[in-house]
Amino acid sequence: MTNNQDKYRVQGSTLVEPDRAILVGVGVNTILEESALDELAALCETCNIQTAARIIQNRKDIDVTYYVGRGKVDEIAELVREHSATVVVFDVELSGSKQRNLEGVLNVPVLDRSRVILDIFARRAQSMEGKLQVELAQLKYNLPRLIGSGGLMSKMRNAVGMRGPGEKKLELDKRRIREDISELEKQLKKMSQNRTLNKNLAQKSGKPRVCLVGYTNSGKSTLLNSMTKAGVLAEDMLFATLDPKTSNIFIADVERGYGGKQILLTDTVGFIDKLPHEFINAFESTLDEARYADLLLHVVDISNEQYADQIAVVNSVLKKIGADHVPTLLVLNKIDKLSQIGQEMLGREFGSQQFVAISAKRNEKIDELKQQIVGKLDKI
Repeated sequence: MTNNQDKYRVQGSTLVEPDRAILVGVGVNTILEESALDELAALCETCNIQTAARIIQNRKDIDVTYYVGRGKVDEIAELVREHSATVVVFDVELSGSKQRNLEGVLNVPVLDRSRVILDIFARRAQSMEGKLQVELAQLKYNLPRLIGSGGLMSKMRNAVGMRGPGEKKLELDKRRIREDISELEKQLKKMSQNRTLNKNLAQKSGKPRVCLVGYTNSGKSTLLNSMTKAGVLAEDMLFATLDPKTSNIFIADVERGYGGKQILLTDTVGFIDKLPHEFINAFESTLDEARYADLLLHVVDISNEQYADQIAVVNSVLKKIGADHVPTLLVLNKIDKLSQIGQEMLGREFGSQQFVAISAKRNEKIDELKQQIVGKLDKI
C-alpha cells in the first residue's frame, strides 16, 4: 500500500491519483529541445500532474486553428492513447478557440501554461489580498474562454484551473463576471491605498525599504529567514510563497565599528518565464513593493543551468512593472551546490557587476551581504 500511495497526493481527506499529461512545446522562429519543457513539467508536478510524454514542434508561424499543425495534433492524439493520458498541457498561452479546437480532436482537457500557473497561485495564496488577486486573475483569464471545456475539465482528477474563489463565478453570465471583476479591482485598489499609507509611514520613519526579487525557487524566502528569522515557508518548490512578507531588521556597520542601518526587508512572489499578463495586472499592488523600494536584492539560483535566462526574465518583469530604475544588488545564491572551481569562475562571469555570492540555506556569506546592503544604501 505504501508504494502505491507514493503516486497519490492528498487532496482534502482523500488520496487523488495524479493526472497523466502530454507536454507540448512550440518554437516559433526558434529551435526548442525537449529540455525546454523541464520547467513546465515542474509546474505540472506542483499541480499533481505527472509527465507521461513530451513533444516539440518548431514552426515558422502559429497555426490559426490548433497553434501546432494538424499532423502534430494527430501525433499528440496518438501519444494520448499510447500513454492513457488524461490531459494535454501546452507551454504557451492558447486562445479559447484554439483550446476548443484541440479538445475536439484530442478528447481530453487541454491546458496552457498560464492556466497551470494560475492554479498554483490559487493553491498558495493565504492572505485576503492574495486570494482576491488570484480570483481577479482567474476571472480575467477565464472570461474569454467560458464557452468550451467544462465537460472535459470535469474528467480531470485534479481540476486544474478550476480551483479557488473564481471558480464559482464562472457559472455566471459574462455581464455579471465583468461586474465582479470591477468590484474586485475596487477592493484591491483600497488595499493598495492602505499599502501606500503604510509606505508613507515607513518613509517618515526613515527606514530604507529593501525588496527581495528573483526567479521562483531562487531562495528568496530562505534568505529572508536567514537574515531576519521571519519563519516564512521556504521549500524547494515553485511559488512556495505568494504573499509578501516584511520584516524589520538592524544591520550593524562592521567596517566603521559603529552605527548601521535599520531597514524594512520584504520578500515578494517569484517571477517566471512567460508570466501571464493577468498576473501582472492582478498583482500590481503586491509588485509595488519592488517598484517603490530603495534597493532591490536580485536573488539568483546560481546552481541552475538556466540562471542567465532567469536573470533576463526577472529584469524583463522589473521593466514591465516600472521597477528597472531601482538600484539593484545581485545576490548569487546556492553556492553550496557549486564546486570550488565553479565558485571561482563567478568573478569572471559577473566581474563587471557588483554581486555577493552566498548560501542562504547554510547561512554562508550573509554578513558580507549585509555589509554590501549598508554600502549600497549609503550611496542612495
